[in-house]
Amino acid sequence: MASPIAGRFGRIYVDTSTLGNAAAVPIANLNSWSLDRTTNKIDVTSFGNESMVYVVGLPDAQGNFSGFWDTDGDQYKVSAAIDGGRKFYIYPTTGTTSKYWFGAGHFDVSVSQTVSGAVEVSGSWAAAQSLQSSGI
Repeated sequence: MASPIAGRFGRIYVDTSTLGNAAAVPIANLNSWSLDRTTNKIDVTSFGNESMVYVVGLPDAQGNFSGFWDTDGDQYKVSAAIDGGRKFYIYPTTGTTSKYWFGAGHFDVSVSQTVSGAVEVSGSWAAAQSLQSSGI
């Protein structure tokens, strides 16, 4: 039986190059990420149905990430637009590198800070191509 894993070994790798054609690198200092794979439900309720009826459409592929500002600025580089999106990889744990999601995505990044706290980074991504998985 499979067992749960600690989240501390999760990681997001993104191609941060200007043209989006280099190897993906780990984005430093992140402490959370999310992946939304919900599907849209299309209402096909007809006369005589006893309840609402739906068919399943395409699955979504988008998510969020957050952490602390990296002084090298890699987190900010992912927000530069690249035609076709930036290649990325999401690992639930780097202890098992055979299980991950990958694809190309469009990224947005925000930076915030307060006088009494660390400089924080947060962002979102949405698939530019179909999200794939390996071992998941």
